[in-house]
Amino acid sequence: MKRFLIYLSEILILFVIQTSTFHYFGLADIMPNLLLILVVSSAYMRGRLTGLGIGFFTGLLMDIVYGELIGLYAFIYMIIGYFTGYANKIYSDDDYTLPIVFAAVGDFVFGLYNYIFDFLLRGRLNLLFYFRRIILPEMIYTIAVSIFLYKLLHMINHHLERKINEEE
Repeated sequence: MKRFLIYLSEILILFVIQTSTFHYFGLADIMPNLLLILVVSSAYMRGRLTGLGIGFFTGLLMDIVYGELIGLYAFIYMIIGYFTGYANKIYSDDDYTLPIVFAAVGDFVFGLYNYIFDFLLRGRLNLLFYFRRIILPEMIYTIAVSIFLYKLLHMINHHLERKINEEE
């Protein structure tokens, strides 16, 4: 129950930061995807089911606030969280590069997914423009922020693991 409340508070805090504060730090109208970093980090540290659950609730929150259809963001966040969770078997406390690579790949997949459902289905076929203007800058910005945010999320997870092990 404690873990669920921590995850819920992480989702809400990062959602509020992403939707309100990071508009002021946007570079060329591009903002990092903090919720994607949360999904990737949690899936990397805790496994597939945690990545799937956090991806679902994070995506559902994004769908409710920003989506035109309920379920599009939930689906992509769930897929990214689930497949990142496979790396949990090779999880190492000292490795900070692999989750950053997963955040970059996840952001790329998320950008392509947005391109398909927001632009391609509306007849806008210029993928190269969308890649240069939106996907690549957001990927770079997300990677830069994920370096610091993953460290913070890792410390929270490590502290939570210690508390739960002490209680048992």
